[in-house]
Amino acid sequence: MHGVDTHMRLVLGFAFASFVAVYAALVFVESPGLGLGHFFYIPVALVALVSGARLGALAGGGAAALYAMAIVLNPALPSFDVITISTPIRLLTFAASGALIGWYAQRNRELIARLEVLAQRDRLTGLPNMRAFEEAVDKLFKEQRPFGLLLGDMDGLREANEELGHGGGDVILVRLAETLGKLLGPEERLARVGGDEFAILTVTRTKEAAAERANQLEAFLADEGLRVTFGWAAFPGEGRNALGLVRVADERLYARKLVRGRRNGEPQLPKLGLTA
Repeated sequence: MHGVDTHMRLVLGFAFASFVAVYAALVFVESPGLGLGHFFYIPVALVALVSGARLGALAGGGAAALYAMAIVLNPALPSFDVITISTPIRLLTFAASGALIGWYAQRNRELIARLEVLAQRDRLTGLPNMRAFEEAVDKLFKEQRPFGLLLGDMDGLREANEELGHGGGDVILVRLAETLGKLLGPEERLARVGGDEFAILTVTRTKEAAAERANQLEAFLADEGLRVTFGWAAFPGEGRNALGLVRVADERLYARKLVRGRRNGEPQLPKLGLTA
């Protein structure tokens, strides 16, 4: 955001300098037929590009006013040109150009913003995806804030897909995402990071607290008929970077899958982790 603000200030500064330069050229250099006033389109376009249609139109109006003032001050130009039909036409063209450029620029920025949001959202559940999750983890590491990472893997999704079809499995995943969203606190963040894997960032400070939170969520989900196994890890105690922290949580998840499979007489599920 700081980089964007700096860029905008630079562009507006250059536009202001261009207004001054063109105005000075009209006052001291312009002669009949030379047409230096057309250079006002440059600062008008610059203002419109970084602001929008309204300020673009205002910049166009300002350019027309500066043009009229320059005609009055330049002895080489006939002052009566200020009150001819060319003055309102010039105002209209400058303002319309600024408004049109600003409108297209604003629409382009809105489109880019929408694409950025879509690029960070999971298509099925609407949750943040792996990319958004990685950015959130990186931000926490940069801030050096203690946090917990929970990795949840839905149990039996493959069997559900075989029995209900992939459409039925998708319905279950959406229901799981919605249920998790209702269970999490305002400072906890949820993302879908794999086919049947979900990641949660919590405010817990120790691995014991993260484990307790994982067990709570498993119990709550079980009451809703959703079987999920969680692994966990905590920063700063269990990892100095995102990859190390995810590996710890993933190993715990896989170990718990194995233990539960053996204990319940269920087939052992393959490891579906985030580690590379």
